[in-house]
Amino acid sequence: MTDRETAGYALAALLNEGAEKAQAVLVKTRKYELNVEAGELSLLRTTHNSSLHYTALRDLRRGRVSRNKTDRQDIDEAAGSAIEIMNASEQDPAYALAERQEPEVFESGPREPDLDGMYDRLKEFVGAVKAGYPSTILEQGILDFTFRNSLFLNSNGVDFETNHGAYNCGAMFTTREGRKTSSFNYSGFSTKDLEKEIIECGSLRTLLAQSSEQTDLRAIGGKFTGEVIVTPDCLADFVGYFTGTFLSDQALISGTSILKDKLGGQVAHENLTLHSRPRSRELAENYFVTGDGYRAEDSTIVDRGVLKTFLLSLYGARKTGRDRAVNNGGAFIVEPGERSFEEITGSVKRGLLLCRFSGGSPADNGDFSGVAKNSYSIENGKILHPVSETMISGNLLSFFKSIRAVSRERINFGSAIYPWVCVSDLTISGK
Repeated sequence: MTDRETAGYALAALLNEGAEKAQAVLVKTRKYELNVEAGELSLLRTTHNSSLHYTALRDLRRGRVSRNKTDRQDIDEAAGSAIEIMNASEQDPAYALAERQEPEVFESGPREPDLDGMYDRLKEFVGAVKAGYPSTILEQGILDFTFRNSLFLNSNGVDFETNHGAYNCGAMFTTREGRKTSSFNYSGFSTKDLEKEIIECGSLRTLLAQSSEQTDLRAIGGKFTGEVIVTPDCLADFVGYFTGTFLSDQALISGTSILKDKLGGQVAHENLTLHSRPRSRELAENYFVTGDGYRAEDSTIVDRGVLKTFLLSLYGARKTGRDRAVNNGGAFIVEPGERSFEEITGSVKRGLLLCRFSGGSPADNGDFSGVAKNSYSIENGKILHPVSETMISGNLLSFFKSIRAVSRERINFGSAIYPWVCVSDLTISGK
């Protein structure tokens, strides 16, 4: 069977087994991967994966099953399993499928990899690290090309196909000087082409340079309230905490989100504008169909500090009586500010350059704490030395309301675009 015939057969099987409404999603991926371990190219492999995701609805009940096989026998068995789960589930009026939209095929990125280009770029990257940062060891590096074809069909007439290809690179590294070793660090990016050197993409050059400085750590004395400049890599964590803790299905359905009644209200400093743009041409990692079967659209989540939308799925919207979000979130882009990173740093009297945050998920009220990793002390407008054993604590909502500056410079990771932000009134605890 062709892929379209396979997805259509799965949808028909669910209806034939007794579903009143049904949905079938077929996802096929091809991945070509090059690896680096301990500074040497070590592996080239190609993998092919298929997955079929089944959803059956009837009498306000829902059954879901996912399988990796796509032959007719397995499809029939999976459809039967979905019906069994549906029949045994509790009734919930919020269960529903996306209504019909015009069928559409979406294309993003190349369909085939440049394997020679991948090898040359990764070899070049290994050489650049050895030459520029001789004490730094690439513990692991991965450059892959992934092409994903997905077909999304449901019994309401939804019919979407997506073809998406992108290169993805990630690196983890440490530095050793004699007996001293830095904390490991890592970063990555996605791109639709191999035009730029790997070391010049994302934040890799900056983090590699910092790693070479981080074998000699000094403690920050005492506990104080200060300003923290959060790097683009680290800001990704806090944006994820913010959207997950306050704007997601779980937080709003359970009622634990402290922003549940703040739509249209000020939830962050006016310096902050946050978009979710899965269709943006600035990004390599696009998506065009939401998880519940709608054509994904770009949106603004926070506009000059004002909350414009929650990130509710169709189920979450029906469960809470609120509007469904026009996308799944992610693909985050923060608008640049008016000041340079250097100007922002020069205005900090005492604080921290927070490059990596190691901590648990925030509490429902937004309280968080964790360890500052690969980070630096700032005093009187100057970045001084890497710090050890330093804790950061605060409240997530206060964090976003206390953003006093956003940098003009931003880092495009391919999946998101983030600036540096300066946050005041965080608790910094040293030895």
